[in-house]
Amino acid sequence: MKKLPLFRIAVHIFAWIPAAWLVWDYYAGNLSVNPIQDGEQRLGKYALVLLLFSLSATPANTLFCFRPALQVRRALGLYAFMYASLHVFAFLVLDFALDWGAIAQEILQKLYIWYGVGAFLILAALAATSFKSSMRRMGKSWKRLHGLVDIAGPMVIVHFAWASK
Repeated sequence: MKKLPLFRIAVHIFAWIPAAWLVWDYYAGNLSVNPIQDGEQRLGKYALVLLLFSLSATPANTLFCFRPALQVRRALGLYAFMYASLHVFAFLVLDFALDWGAIAQEILQKLYIWYGVGAFLILAALAATSFKSSMRRMGKSWKRLHGLVDIAGPMVIVHFAWASK
């Protein structure tokens, strides 16, 4: 059996804490007067934070020779996608009950949603191709595709900033 380093275990635990915290707050009644919106926003923040941690793995290795950061980069990115997916689920299903007319109206009225949708689509492509078999099958194209994370990061930040104003 392969031994998991303590840092990797800590990262996995760290990544699940926000989900546990959100569930706890839901059952304890600690969410705001609009619990769906509160949960949706918190899921988006968790996705943003984990994406930023994933993006900071390479600089952490380059600047501080912290090689374990590279070993958790993919996991952090996948956790970011998990929270982004839950954020989108909360928006579409919990907030708008799949009312496509209302969703379309919301998207047309709020430009920041376009940034979120674009970033989510990039993250979905990256998550779908994050496996070693995809790396082998795609070759050099895999690296170009995964370079799009450098576009998704700023898009998520713009989405968050505009949504928070």
